[in-house]
Amino acid sequence: MTSFFLILIIFISILNIFCRSKEEWKSRTIYQLLTDRFASSTNSGNCDTSKYCGGNYQGLLQHLDYIEGMGFNAIWISPIIKNINNDWSYHGYSGINFYELNSHFGSEEDLMNLITECHKRDIWIMVDVVANHVGGVGTDFSQIDPFNLAEHYHDWCEIDDWDNSWKIENCRLGGLPDLKQENNWVTEQLDYWIYYLVNKYNIDGIRIDTVLEVPKWFWDKFSSSSSVYQVGEAFHGDIEKVYDYQYHLDAIFNYPLYFIILRSFKDSFEELGDYYNRLRYKYPHPELMSTFIENHDNKRFLNENPNKAHFTNAVVFTLLWEGIPVHYYGGEQYYSGGGDPNNREALWNNYNTDSELYKIIAKVNNLRKKVNIWNYDVVQRECKPHLYAFTRGNVLACFSNDNGGTYSITNHEFSDGDKLCNILEDDDCVIVNSNGINIQMGSYPKVFLKF
Repeated sequence: MTSFFLILIIFISILNIFCRSKEEWKSRTIYQLLTDRFASSTNSGNCDTSKYCGGNYQGLLQHLDYIEGMGFNAIWISPIIKNINNDWSYHGYSGINFYELNSHFGSEEDLMNLITECHKRDIWIMVDVVANHVGGVGTDFSQIDPFNLAEHYHDWCEIDDWDNSWKIENCRLGGLPDLKQENNWVTEQLDYWIYYLVNKYNIDGIRIDTVLEVPKWFWDKFSSSSSVYQVGEAFHGDIEKVYDYQYHLDAIFNYPLYFIILRSFKDSFEELGDYYNRLRYKYPHPELMSTFIENHDNKRFLNENPNKAHFTNAVVFTLLWEGIPVHYYGGEQYYSGGGDPNNREALWNNYNTDSELYKIIAKVNNLRKKVNIWNYDVVQRECKPHLYAFTRGNVLACFSNDNGGTYSITNHEFSDGDKLCNILEDDDCVIVNSNGINIQMGSYPKVFLKF
């Protein structure tokens, strides 16, 4: 072994001491953004959502106060590697060189400065990564580094049947060349690359794209090689088709719960109650799952349900429910874009810290930290068509999907005479008595804390 590689291994081993574990990630709330759309150091004008708009690391660095002001302590950024050279690869999922950076987002120095400043503020960085495919180069694999031979890819076929697991794992998604993980060299390169990427840039966690499109056995080694918390995108609403991916990764995005939330906060909470009682136990570690109500792949909540009260309830629910919450940028400003790319709006010129939801999110995130809410289990206390309530320690969270009403919660563990106050509204307190906790709900959530 050469002295160079020995020094490299020692250096990386030292960095690994500072890696963030999955247990430590429970204390985080994640702000998801598209690097090209959150903030720009050069552009403050309009944005064509189908093309690069100029968002970059310098702009993000200049607006960390906006994210920190909502109480978020982790940021998920777009894939950082070099992409195919076209106008519509702003999202970062069309990588062609795994060891160069996407210059549209800034230089290596810009990225390092951003990560250093985030760490000074105790904000962790989650980077999006792709191990399923590369950019759309057809069959001209000479453009790809390091996967530049046809033998590195599956034969060309398209995923045209999402009930066919072989096609999902072996065919192309949207025409993108599909990496052949059965080739040992390909797997070794991907494992080394993620090890290199995490340690070179001092990354705290990774979000993994298109998990369903790669065999499960591959994720065992890839996740281990990353040495940090991983959460994978298993985009499917059927819990039976996704739950066991958590045996291969630290966590996956809780898409089954996502679809239930969409329905529950519009119609009835009964399905949510069934999820609590029956389905959530499918996951080996539900406390590590990623909870969310919006992201870059789905229409925004308000696009399909324009009720701001419903949206506010859903946002607060995801912040307080078990798991590691992810909030999609712009939601705090009530963005309502439709399908991709319309749900990828630019945020500049709209950093309104007086937005009602911005303030609500800040209060809820501060509560999470104040009581270390991740140390307490979710206990369902009430599930009616238009009221859902649960506790976590001394926190009682109540949610509405209509105009509210008077409710008495008798299933609880508080004591007679305990005073509970709503952190979202001044002078809204209740005293627990022998008849229960009597709550007058409106259309917005209430989050009570025992004082």
